Amino acid sequence: MAELRLEHLSKAFAGQTVVRDINLTIPQGAFTALLGPSGCGKTTTLRILAGLETLSEGRLWLGDRLLADKTLHTPPEQRDMGMVFQSYALWPHMTVAGNVGYPLKLRNVNGAARHKQVMDALEVVELGAYAARSPQELSGGQRQRVALARCLVAEPQVVLLDEPLANLDRHLRATMEQTFRDFHRRTGATFVYVTHDQAEAMALASHIAVMHQGELMQWGAPQALYQQPQNGWVARFIGKGSVLMLATPAGVQQLDGAQMHAGLAHTGADLHQPVLVRPEHVQVTSEGLSAEVQSCIYQGERYLLDLRLRDGQTLSAFHHAPLQCKQVVAVRLTQGWRLETA
Repeated sequence: MAELRLEHLSKAFAGQTVVRDINLTIPQGAFTALLGPSGCGKTTTLRILAGLETLSEGRLWLGDRLLADKTLHTPPEQRDMGMVFQSYALWPHMTVAGNVGYPLKLRNVNGAARHKQVMDALEVVELGAYAARSPQELSGGQRQRVALARCLVAEPQVVLLDEPLANLDRHLRATMEQTFRDFHRRTGATFVYVTHDQAEAMALASHIAVMHQGELMQWGAPQALYQQPQNGWVARFIGKGSVLMLATPAGVQQLDGAQMHAGLAHTGADLHQPVLVRPEHVQVTSEGLSAEVQSCIYQGERYLLDLRLRDGQTLSAFHHAPLQCKQVVAVRLTQGWRLETA
């Protein structure tokens, strides 16, 4: 096992750069999510890792082994990586066992040895009884597990997953998330998981790389990205939250004449600065900042409020009881984070 290292990785198609100067070291055995909106370059980055795309600039390393640069391109089958596609990529003319055993066939593993490894892999994903079936007889979740078993049987150092849950319903996605956790724990392999779903990334990953317009915006643990985003774009993209321009003299936060406490991640004496406020850090109180309720959405265990402050800035908050639209309330902000840029 070894770390995966991207050095100044860039990719251009017909003169248009879609991945720009990515520098990232993925620790050995980490579960890393490449997270971002559609078109941000995350799938292209994954395909470069897999060897399905060449890079335009930079270097790609697996441990001390150079896999790719401008002149070197190691073929996919020689990279010691497995890939699970959104479409599953199962051969319809093969049985489940045939699909899972295909990587072993390419390595000339045959007979009883191949059968045992295939069945062991299918037992891991709880599909041992389905070995003789065709993929068309399986549900979406079962097909995804067959794809995982095919990956497992090859024993790769790195497992690449391209939005593998996108085609599944909400219940199956929750079930498969646990399957991925178990699979990662069992194999000890390095996982790189592409998704546009931040909740999915937060639930699965030990590390998240946030991408936007081909660039790496921030890298870190899920909690660090949520609590200490490096800029306003990441703050708005990760979790619910509002970015307010607040007066911040000497650490005392003031807005519209009302004072509030803020536990800020950075210090500084700027009079006005963008501050991220999460909805769980907004309290409806008897006195505080004046805000008008714009909407109140029931979410089961709580209500989500959209509020408009007197100066026109908007704010989200959680509350235990419903409020009426246009109702004027007082709110207190209990915590926030200064951002480098809005």
